[in-house]
Amino acid sequence: MEPAQAQGTSRIEARLMELGMTLPAVAAPVAAYVPAVVAGNNVFTSGQLPFIDGKLTVTGKVGAGVSAEDAKKLAAVCAVNALAALKSVIGDLDRVTRIVKVVGFVASDPSFTGQPGVINGASELLGEVFGEVGIHARSAVGVSVLPLDSPVEVELIAEFQ
Repeated sequence: MEPAQAQGTSRIEARLMELGMTLPAVAAPVAAYVPAVVAGNNVFTSGQLPFIDGKLTVTGKVGAGVSAEDAKKLAAVCAVNALAALKSVIGDLDRVTRIVKVVGFVASDPSFTGQPGVINGASELLGEVFGEVGIHARSAVGVSVLPLDSPVEVELIAEFQ
């Protein structure tokens, strides 16, 4: 047993720590919904914003005030927040057998067309954390505005045992 697991930390959370990240508290919904729902052996997360310590540290549109590079980092934060929502309903991220799908939304300047590169922040993080289990189907969508003027939002579907 790895030392982190001996102390009650899952293998996935230990991997996040190796990458310099920890799971935050689940973000409180900003409207009438719950952060995640279990249906059969799947978990569907609600869209997660890039909250850090309960706050959006960056707002605005990608391509006009927010760089694609910064937005890519924010997409990774969204993915970590989605993992927190996922854990809240299944208890242990080591139960995840597959990240099935990621949907990413990018608040985009009308001339910005790099949404796939931005959402790579979430996809790459999930691959680093879960390995083969983290390889998923995906959509990256440009939108005119997101809640609270967030530059990005990410939701995911995961299978678990």
